[in-house]
Amino acid sequence: MQKFITTITVLVFSILFAHAQSTTLKAGEPAPEFKLKNVDGKEISFASYTKAKGFIVVFTCNTCPYAVAYEQRIIELDKKFKPQGYPVIAINPNDPEASKADAFDKMQQLAKDKKYPFPYLFDQGQVVTDQYGAKHTPHLFIVSKTSKGNVVEYVGAIDNDPEGTKTEKTKYAEDVIASLKSNQKPAITQTKEIGCTVKRKAKA
Repeated sequence: MQKFITTITVLVFSILFAHAQSTTLKAGEPAPEFKLKNVDGKEISFASYTKAKGFIVVFTCNTCPYAVAYEQRIIELDKKFKPQGYPVIAINPNDPEASKADAFDKMQQLAKDKKYPFPYLFDQGQVVTDQYGAKHTPHLFIVSKTSKGNVVEYVGAIDNDPEGTKTEKTKYAEDVIASLKSNQKPAITQTKEIGCTVKRKAKA
């Protein structure tokens, strides 16, 4: 009987853990803290930015065509909004065993080649990826600093042009930050992210 109860308990916790992994954060929820290795070997966290008003956290990678299409737009977001207090923090959510071109040395090379002005962090074990519930690359989380801690303000796509072909775009990320700078809640707090699924190694 005890063995049966133990088995059921393990099963329940496994289901709850799987559910936790599959749940994407929503606006209004606390943004989990993290400390991850950057391509320069240094560890980066929210605390690394003492003067920031918030953060543009983007889960992206080397390999996904959508991530590649958004690469320059992510660079431009950092260039525009870091001086205003909203730096980009890029995190690679892919497991390098499942996607060899997303290994740490490949991340270092890409960041060097593209002259990334923002940190590009390696999420060992996909811990932070699961905490945020990032599903695709790219997947954006805009976070603000508040008196109650770091809070998610927006989750989803950078804009409504994943292929990069529209002359007129709805720039979700820019609109959200404009609202936050005006001390207003964003009109849109969630959109559907478009990209490649996060790559995970096969379970034994």
